[in-house]
Parts: sequence; C-alpha cells; structure tokens
Amino acid sequence: MSGCMSGLNQDSSFVLSEGLQQLKSEHPPLLDRLEELLNLCVKIEEGIQIEENFNKLRPAVVEFLAQLEPHSEREEGVLFEMMAAYIGREMGPIAVMEYEHDQAKRFIGTFLHNTKNGTEEMAKEQIIHNAQLIKDANYTLVSHFSKEESILFPMAENMLTEDEKQELAARIKLI
Repeated sequence: MSGCMSGLNQDSSFVLSEGLQQLKSEHPPLLDRLEELLNLCVKIEEGIQIEENFNKLRPAVVEFLAQLEPHSEREEGVLFEMMAAYIGREMGPIAVMEYEHDQAKRFIGTFLHNTKNGTEEMAKEQIIHNAQLIKDANYTLVSHFSKEESILFPMAENMLTEDEKQELAARIKLI
C-alpha cells in the first residue's frame, strides 16, 4: 500500500525494487574500502609504521570519498527526496540519514583539511587524532548502511508506488 510504514523489521528475503537494490548493492564495495581505511587507522594508532601507513591513508580516503559521493547523491537527491514527499524531511528517518551523511562527510572533510600538507610538522598525537576522524567516519557509515538496509530501504519499498520505483531506478542511473 502506498504510504504504508510497515517496511520496518523486514526479513532478509525481502525483495527490493531495481533502484533500491542498486543502492543496497553499492554498500558492500564501500564497506570493503571502509575496512581498508580502518585497518590503516588501527596500524597508525598502534604505532605501526605511522608515517608509511598515514601516507597510504590520505590517498585512500580521497579515493573512498570519490566513490561515496555519487552514492550519497543518489540517496539524498533522489531517494530521500521521494520519501520526503510521504514522511517529511525535517524529522524522522530522512533527517537521521541526512545527519549521518553530513557527520561522516564532516569527519572526512576535517581529516582532509588537517592533512593537506601531509605529516610535516605534525606530532604523533596529531597524526593519531586525524586517523581517529576516519575511524569515526567508518563507524558512522557502517551503522548508517545497516539502518538503510534494515529500515529505510524496506520502508521505501512499501511506501513508493510502482511508478515511483521506476522513476527512482531511472533517476539514480543518471548520477
């Protein structure tokens, strides 16, 4: 039924429409990259080849962000917009999802700003602090993707009409 919120607590056999399935299928490669970033951060935090691992971390973060941004745009610019017509954007699930997007991007943006000159003139504690920003982004996004898959996507599947689902699929392919 259109507008129904019974999408909560769906089981794993729940089938998503094409557009929602595409968004969900974008999560595993992003999660793989997040795990790589986390592993580098942990090594830095543990004092293992700090300079070397940090010099790998920054370009890996830049590459990850380049993969994350189109995914976020598909969600924010298309899915969230379509769902907001039913449930609003100021409070509730869409507001939470957008806040988490912003929070993760803020962690990453702060890291990139703080590290634009590499580790020159940076104390070990500052390097570790900056790696912690990426760990924080990781934790935010891992939790965020889980919420989307278990709550938001099933909710959208039940909420959107068949025509809207087709429009969602078509619009996200353009991004």
